[in-house]
Amino acid sequence: MTKTPSRPRVAALVGPYMGGKTALLESILFHCGAITRKGTRKENTTVGDSSPEARARGSGTEVNIASAEYLGETWTFLDCPGSIELLQESEGALMVADAAVVVCEPDVGRAMTLAPILRFLDDLDIPHLLFINKMDHAAGSVRETMAALQGFSRHPLVLREIPIREGGKITGHVDLVSERAFRWTPGKPSELIQIPDSLKEQEAKARTEMLEALADFDDKLLEQLLEDAVPPPDAIYDALAKDLREDKVVPVFFGSAESDHGVRRLLKALRHETPESNAAALRLGLAGMNDGPAAAVFKTHYAGHVGKLSFVRIFAGEIAEGATVGGVRVGGILRMNAGKQEKTARAKTGEVAGLARTEGLATGQTLSAAGIKGVPNWPATLAPLFALAIHSEKREDDVKLTGALSRLVEEDPSLSFGANPDTGEFLLWGQGEMHLQIALERLRQRMNMPVKAKRPLVPYKETVRKGIKQHARHKKQSGGHGEFGDIHVEIKPLPRGSGFAFSDSITGGSVPKQYIPAVEAGVRESLARGPFGFPVVDVAVTLTDGQYHSVDSSDMAFKKAAGQAMREGLPACQPVLLEPICHVEIAVPTEFTSKAQRLVSGRRGQILGFDAKADWKGWDQVTALLPQSEMHDLIVELRSATLGVGTFSWRFDHLQELTGKAADQVITERQHAAAAQ
Repeated sequence: MTKTPSRPRVAALVGPYMGGKTALLESILFHCGAITRKGTRKENTTVGDSSPEARARGSGTEVNIASAEYLGETWTFLDCPGSIELLQESEGALMVADAAVVVCEPDVGRAMTLAPILRFLDDLDIPHLLFINKMDHAAGSVRETMAALQGFSRHPLVLREIPIREGGKITGHVDLVSERAFRWTPGKPSELIQIPDSLKEQEAKARTEMLEALADFDDKLLEQLLEDAVPPPDAIYDALAKDLREDKVVPVFFGSAESDHGVRRLLKALRHETPESNAAALRLGLAGMNDGPAAAVFKTHYAGHVGKLSFVRIFAGEIAEGATVGGVRVGGILRMNAGKQEKTARAKTGEVAGLARTEGLATGQTLSAAGIKGVPNWPATLAPLFALAIHSEKREDDVKLTGALSRLVEEDPSLSFGANPDTGEFLLWGQGEMHLQIALERLRQRMNMPVKAKRPLVPYKETVRKGIKQHARHKKQSGGHGEFGDIHVEIKPLPRGSGFAFSDSITGGSVPKQYIPAVEAGVRESLARGPFGFPVVDVAVTLTDGQYHSVDSSDMAFKKAAGQAMREGLPACQPVLLEPICHVEIAVPTEFTSKAQRLVSGRRGQILGFDAKADWKGWDQVTALLPQSEMHDLIVELRSATLGVGTFSWRFDHLQELTGKAADQVITERQHAAAAQ
């Protein structure tokens, strides 16, 4: 089958941690001649996962970009991180890819780890293939793995080859389109052999299943099958290419990236069946542009001497160094080649390039002659799930810290930061503990901004159960004008969630009107720290009476009197601690629902119910109320209990009384923390 050389295309390698994506990238680059020797993770010599954070963890922490030539065509491969905590990074790369290669192990028990990836690809109609890796070492079954994965895919998984087994090991494959058999040879191209007699019946059955799956989307092919006609290989290849382009089927291949088995076959399938870049352009709203260059930003990176880099996929025209596109001047262009950045004068349609010093551009935006626009269906920013309270190791760096964090958020929008007004802490939010540790390492190593981090304080409050009347007088004489303020206030509890209310019932001018705002200010200031050391809420204070001095009274005197009244009165109002309660919706595969419920119960949570998760086949949603003090590492334990796929959303719901030993412990710990500051 001949094929006209195409424009440069992009394939994303995606899959769960330990699936072998980085090994597959090494094998692909080796076969393409982009590298002369494959690197290994053990020796820290791989093209992918080359950042210090990735080397330290032995796993990807960001999208790695590498380009290569294969049979006269230009390809860019985007190796995506496997951790669910770095999903936002992977989603950006998938948006600009022409096709995705989903890499997994032949482990039925881990099939569900692909559920979030397959759902994302299905939702966005991104063409994708499946590569079952590590088949030379595993006893796993291709068909059993496919059957397990089919439950998480909306589209049929179509087996493209069947394994040849010798001595209990997979040693080759039979291609179901060409009906040719190949024996794997380490370090060399596969050897063409005759189809073993023992496999002929199995091959015929598997080929029929493949054709029947394709016939569901091709009337001509269906007619041929009904007439028992044998469709020619070219017709089958055309049907496969069409169905992949339209994201109707998911072709399935297998092999071993580490041993180079099945990788050439995968490359040939990518070459013949991956759609041209105009299909991805259509998804991003950039199709049909003829009035100049057009590109989409899928990753932002700050790189030392280079500064800000906007990694783009170009979908129309070409971009030259120094050119101005849509009001943005391109300061330089970098091309990624086998993990190295190379300067180039221009980048053309289909290519991936890094545009230097492009201020004003952000991930998820398109750049064209029409200006900068957001991509309408770009993945939403992931909601924060885990937080750390941080501050600079050097207090003089506090001002610089915000700028450094802003750059981090530009690189990774699933990070966020800001001050907690209730506790006064500065919080960094992300998708999990590892996610934030990576962010802190980048602050230290790339931005020279070392910070200290700790578990955030819980924003406890306190309120009162009993109302009282309180009198306070502030009097001070030190020569000249003194200070005098005398007030009577009534302190009462309010219903939960009411906040604070101030009023006065002054008659006869016992407290002049001009001093009443000062009384309110003094009361409000005193509520910032109640008897237990926490902000006081749900309380009403009424100024009922008082006295003033024509010379010594002042705003300050009445403000101090109000503060004194509250300090003396609140402890007599039966104060009680309030803890924040969150409304949580936990999403897990059905088989883990009971684990999620036990997790909630073990954290003093109240289960409100559970039901099937809407539009998520085989998933449940557990709804619960959970104390915020139990939320800090919830995502860590939830993922540990669900093979990494469980997640949740949350919001503040209400404040609830906390009494007894639990309250005493909170108060003691907060007092010790305050004393240590």
